[in-house]
Amino acid sequence: MRHVLIIAGGSGTRLWPLSRQGEPKQLLELIDGLSLLRMSYERIQGLVPDENILVCTGADYADAVAGQLPEIPADNILGEPVGRDSLAAVAWPAAVLAARDPEATVATVTADHIIRPVSDFRASLEAAFGLAETDPTALVTFGVVPTEANTGYGYLRRGRALATGVELPGACEVREFAEKPDADTARGYLSSGEYWWNSGMFVWRAQTLLDVLEVLRPQLRHGVAQLVSEPARLATIYPQLEKISVDFSVMEPVSRGEAPAHVVAVPLDIQWYDVGSFESLAPHLPGDGEGNWHTGMTVCLDADGNLLMNQRPHAVMAVAGLHRMAVVATDRATLVVPLSDSQKVKALVAKVAAEQGGEFA
Repeated sequence: MRHVLIIAGGSGTRLWPLSRQGEPKQLLELIDGLSLLRMSYERIQGLVPDENILVCTGADYADAVAGQLPEIPADNILGEPVGRDSLAAVAWPAAVLAARDPEATVATVTADHIIRPVSDFRASLEAAFGLAETDPTALVTFGVVPTEANTGYGYLRRGRALATGVELPGACEVREFAEKPDADTARGYLSSGEYWWNSGMFVWRAQTLLDVLEVLRPQLRHGVAQLVSEPARLATIYPQLEKISVDFSVMEPVSRGEAPAHVVAVPLDIQWYDVGSFESLAPHLPGDGEGNWHTGMTVCLDADGNLLMNQRPHAVMAVAGLHRMAVVATDRATLVVPLSDSQKVKALVAKVAAEQGGEFA
């Protein structure tokens, strides 16, 4: 049976001070009155029954997730007592699903992307499900067809075209994975035509992933099995799981032939935005007709290309002579940073916590 896992962990500190401890970015109603989590759910709504949708999130956010997704059974919201990176976040749900349904096929999607058009994404997801069901040894990932030499994404290198009985134009083996490149390398990737952006979304049989972990990460495989058989020990078992990414621990070694499976990629020729910074968020907010994006009460004079977000209901934000900046004001903090440097916000949050106290981070 088909299932979907929504990964909704992390604090999203690159969107501080909007997102902070206890208020992660995926739960903020940033775009058209919807949160990124709700948008993720609505993209896959109807592809599988609601009882076949799981969410893996931080334990502190589980109640908020339940409030935003009332359609999903409470038992399907898996709260991590502590973050252990992406491998644990996919392996634990895989073990849960395999125990419920030995034939479970699961699509892992994220809660921090904007994807358009949704219809094309759903079609690719349906095709990927078919591929994983037809070939139990396949770990299917989605490669986003790049539109620019972006240095903020990982890449995957396409191999030979895949011959399948599934209607899946463009599906191929994956030759290798590449980390976020420098500008020159990214331009080389783009011009070669051999590389896609690594979306961080997957489809596989739950048992196939667990079998691969038996070979590559047996201790973690044993740990998630314990979580299923002894759920009351979650708080003691989960923090002991290895902290490592699914790409580094599974997808990369499998692509090198180190486990009895193979990695294939399905193309996503869509508009795909990883909302990981204010620079990436800006184009999705309302514009003022003068090249600025804004929310809340704002006034501009001789200013363009700015992201202005004012969450103070009884105060106005006014800027003059400002260009390509992010100005974000909440009741607890104000951030001012060039949009081109918005990736530095994560490091800035750590400095704020160290110098002014964790309650502001």
